[in-house]
Amino acid sequence: MSGARGSRRPLPNGCRKLLALALGLAVIGSLVATGAGASASPADPESNGSVSEAEYVEPTPEPGDPYFEAAAEDGSWISYENPRDEYRSPYLGEGSGKICVTLLNENGDPVVGESVPNTSVTIPTNDVTSWHSKANPMTVKFPMTDHYDRPLDGDEFGTSPEMSQGDGYLDSHCIELHGQPEDATIEYGEAEISGEHADKIDVVGYIQQVPEGDGWDSDIDPVAAAESYEEVGGSWTYEPGATHGQVSVILQLNAAPGGSASPSGSVGTDSSDSTNETDQEPDSDDTEDGGSMPGFGALAALIALSVAAIARHRTRG
Repeated sequence: MSGARGSRRPLPNGCRKLLALALGLAVIGSLVATGAGASASPADPESNGSVSEAEYVEPTPEPGDPYFEAAAEDGSWISYENPRDEYRSPYLGEGSGKICVTLLNENGDPVVGESVPNTSVTIPTNDVTSWHSKANPMTVKFPMTDHYDRPLDGDEFGTSPEMSQGDGYLDSHCIELHGQPEDATIEYGEAEISGEHADKIDVVGYIQQVPEGDGWDSDIDPVAAAESYEEVGGSWTYEPGATHGQVSVILQLNAAPGGSASPSGSVGTDSSDSTNETDQEPDSDDTEDGGSMPGFGALAALIALSVAAIARHRTRG
């Protein structure tokens, strides 16, 4: 009786191959389905949104450029034309000064404020500067490219072997004052941020290099070198042989609310409006219709064919 239903014969080679393929695909498919929501590769830190505004890159003027002013023969200094450079009339002495604003993104790169429109910084100055059309107070509006023909005019930070000062790229918006009495005191108050995106700009601090006759030292990191207003003192006084003073106010964009900034290079984007959507909305590649995955129809068809082939083989036996 044991042979009444016929003996089981081995599966032909073709069926065995088909079955092995189907089972292999089934295993792979289950693994893919399990990790379907995982990222395929580690995220690039930059693409993860480390800055809210891309770096503004503008090389310094070269000899022959209308904005190139002069350079020392010994290479000790270099000067560029600045539409905010004014001379007192009457000219009372050799006292000169410079007040600059440097706006940086979260990575410490210079920017012009495209991501913080309708916002400004104001720096009060004393009556000694009232003759200057851009002083008492000094106000810088963002984005600088919308409000000034020459948004950046100074190369105040960094070094380059080819430059006597700076790294060859503009990074600051400055006013310059010439013709002050040689015993005058220049005073400036704390920077005040106001406007639509005032909460997205931090006052990092101030860098003041008092009149000592050696010029501005650009071999510093603006964020690391910035000090509090109380530390710098908010003024300088000219002395014989030391008739130039300068202060740079260092500002920096901060990360958007929620702990992350807008995507790198997204100039002009209101980061506070996009952060919550970025953090909470599901990715467009995620499935919301029961978890169907592309390519699983073919996998099911192969499995069905293998099952049918095995069934036909058993029936024939």
